[in-house]
Amino acid sequence: MDKQLLGIHGEFIASRYLREHGYDILCANYSCRLGEIDLIAEDKKYVCFVEVKTRSENMKYSPADAVDMPKRKRIIATSNLFLKENEIDRQPRFDIIEVYFENNEPFKLNHIEGAFDAEGQ
Repeated sequence: MDKQLLGIHGEFIASRYLREHGYDILCANYSCRLGEIDLIAEDKKYVCFVEVKTRSENMKYSPADAVDMPKRKRIIATSNLFLKENEIDRQPRFDIIEVYFENNEPFKLNHIEGAFDAEGQ
């Protein structure tokens, strides 16, 4: 499976996972001049800005490691714009969902809630 198709499939799986765990999906692939956020979801307490990282077998590092400080800063800036454009009364949270594939089939998902804060730490 090519990299782009793998990413799309991973985002679909992450979205389904969130819905099955009580989240409402507000937006997928929110994009603006500052950046892009894969999924924006909410539960009863948080609005979650979710970066989905999908990897196939033979990976040398965890998918979450690919969300470096510059990527985090873009997500934070983009989320701030989204919050200004929308009336959201929930606390923001930044999550990462790792989706692992083996033999072109998903075999593991790891939801890292609060993977970083509003300063990227």
